[in-house]
Amino acid sequence: MQNIKLTRYILISLILGIVVGLLFPDFAVKLSPLAMMFLNMVKMIIAPLLFATLVIGIAGHGDIKSLGKIGFKTLIYFELVTIAALLIGLGIGHFTQPGAGLSQVGEVSSTYMDAVTAMSHGAHHASLRDLVINIFPSSIIKSMADGNLLQIVVFCLFFALAICAVGQKAKPILDVLNSLSEIMFKFTEYVMYFAPVGVFAAIASTIGSSGIGILKNYVKIVFSLYFALFVFIVFILILVCKIVKIPMSGLIRTLKDPALLAFSTASSEAALPKAMEQMEKFGVPKNIVGFVMPTGYTFNLDGSTLYLSMAVLFATQLVGIDLSFQQQLIIMFALMFTSKGVAGVPRAGLVVLAGTLSSLNYPLIGVAILLGIDQILDMGRTTVNLIGNCIATIFIARWENEFDYEKMNAYLASKDI
Repeated sequence: MQNIKLTRYILISLILGIVVGLLFPDFAVKLSPLAMMFLNMVKMIIAPLLFATLVIGIAGHGDIKSLGKIGFKTLIYFELVTIAALLIGLGIGHFTQPGAGLSQVGEVSSTYMDAVTAMSHGAHHASLRDLVINIFPSSIIKSMADGNLLQIVVFCLFFALAICAVGQKAKPILDVLNSLSEIMFKFTEYVMYFAPVGVFAAIASTIGSSGIGILKNYVKIVFSLYFALFVFIVFILILVCKIVKIPMSGLIRTLKDPALLAFSTASSEAALPKAMEQMEKFGVPKNIVGFVMPTGYTFNLDGSTLYLSMAVLFATQLVGIDLSFQQQLIIMFALMFTSKGVAGVPRAGLVVLAGTLSSLNYPLIGVAILLGIDQILDMGRTTVNLIGNCIATIFIARWENEFDYEKMNAYLASKDI
């Protein structure tokens, strides 16, 4: 009942935010600090929640040998889905031609162009060696402060292994972490009371600053991306649900609260604590939820990856460049790595896009145009990122024969989902 109320309040806040953004744009823009306050409240939950749940999941599981197997299977799944997202983005981009015939090229402000140029110079072109090195934290406190989820995961893995090696003497620590886990889930519940305010402020300030009118100019790219995201959900995510024999409709209803948060705030972090809680209730073991979802932040951004492949086509079509099949393969291969090197960077998708185009000596004007509507595009791709990572936890749990179908059915029945 509480979840139904929260969903209702978030939807009402979403509608009110749109109305206020349209009617009072100047006032709406000033509401952005409220949205940032809510996002900061969520961020302060993530590190302790992730630390407690992942360590308990691994150390309490007892079977350390299976951990490497889970990690290997997770990476295989992530890469296969990433390739599918890239192919769908390229396919839809060729079909809709979002950058062809756009007449607003000359209207790009110098501010946007300067920002994009800075992005291209500051883009992090991480080699595989750098990516591996950066996985390991020099300070767990710094990792938690920076919100580097992958580094927190690595620390948790070693910490849990040490607990298992110590044995019975480490039981007091596990008891403390069990208590911390319960506290953090209750903490999450309290923070969610502020979700409607955060959603209202986020959507109002977005509409107030960009305006609905901007969508008329860029309707082609907005339609192309959301259509591609829909195709990805229908042909990839629903297919995965059928493979693991779970009802997609029940899963979507289970995720309605975190999905609405992800969409309205354009922040996966805002939805992560609630999504992790829901996936445990849905039947995924705690250790798999704690490992797969944070890792997915770096390796399984389905919506963002799809967007990047389409955005490259948009930027090249805009200036009349016709990419060959070989060039597209090179770009796909580059995006598979560069998109994983900037997790947690503000406007990471645009940073990767600017860096990729710059390294291939393509004009950056397309990135400047996308910068103006990035928030609108980010809402859709962030939501798909979230849903994709939740489905990934189910798939890995099923692959390991650890998904609890009885728990799922009981949860769906109890919530009348």
